[in-house]
Amino acid sequence: MSRGLGRDILPEPEDGADKWWYSLKTGKVERGPGSPNKDRLGPYPDRASAEAALTRARERNEQWEEQDREWNDW
Repeated sequence: MSRGLGRDILPEPEDGADKWWYSLKTGKVERGPGSPNKDRLGPYPDRASAEAALTRARERNEQWEEQDREWNDW
C-alpha cells in the first residue's frame, strides 16, 4: 500500500481566506472565515459578487419557479 495515497490525488481544502461571503444573519459582506457556513452564501471571487448574492439568488429562484410551472403544465 502506498503511503500518502489520496494526498497526491485530492486537492488541499481551501480555508476561504481570499474569498468573499454574504452573511444571512448580518446582511453584510465578509471576507475569509467569518459566520458559520449555515448562515452565509458563497464563496464569491470578489466583494461585488458577494454584495449581489441575494439578488442573484432571487433571480434564480424566479427562474426555477417558472421552469416548475412550465413542467407542471406540460
